Amino acid sequence: MKIDLKKSLDSYRARQGEFRLVDLLAMTYLMVDGHGDPGSTPEFGEAFEALYPVAYTLKFASKLDLDRDYVVPPMEGLWWADDMAAYTTERDPSRWDWTLMLLVPDWISTEMIAVALAAVAAKKDPPVGLDRVRAEVLDEGRCVQTLHVGPYDAEGPVLAEMHDVFIPGEGLRMTGKHHEIYLSDPRRVEAAKLRTILRQPVI
Repeated sequence: MKIDLKKSLDSYRARQGEFRLVDLLAMTYLMVDGHGDPGSTPEFGEAFEALYPVAYTLKFASKLDLDRDYVVPPMEGLWWADDMAAYTTERDPSRWDWTLMLLVPDWISTEMIAVALAAVAAKKDPPVGLDRVRAEVLDEGRCVQTLHVGPYDAEGPVLAEMHDVFIPGEGLRMTGKHHEIYLSDPRRVEAAKLRTILRQPVI
């Protein structure tokens, strides 16, 4: 049976209009860092093109060597800026820093990741951004998350309510980086129907 982590992990559960506290375990991701407008920065597209071949190489190795097949999880991103207003209200992408990432199932070893990276690098035309791919553990702990339905640029009011109303109202404060999980493929889903989990670590 093919495992779908979106259905089995609580970290992928969110509802529109509901802010939910979740306590997350540390998880390993394939990551690529960058800076600037994702719509016009070449390295953003290069990050996508580098992450997926490694993720699929791991998937096929897991199926072949471990007899554990799974659906490659959705793309995720960490977003931040020196002044977070550039992200939440002013929406100035030229000032954004970001990390694109794909979750690695917990049964995948560091050795398997190293082998997958080497295998992709050995291909005739390896992805341009492959040298920027790394594996890293992300330990966010307690987080608030909700589901946003609609264009990415319409997230501002939801984030404002999360950051300025719900989090202080629960006696919490923000820590870590804004986290998004892209449940929809923007190449196939119209902007009004995009489903994105918005997450904020808190203490």
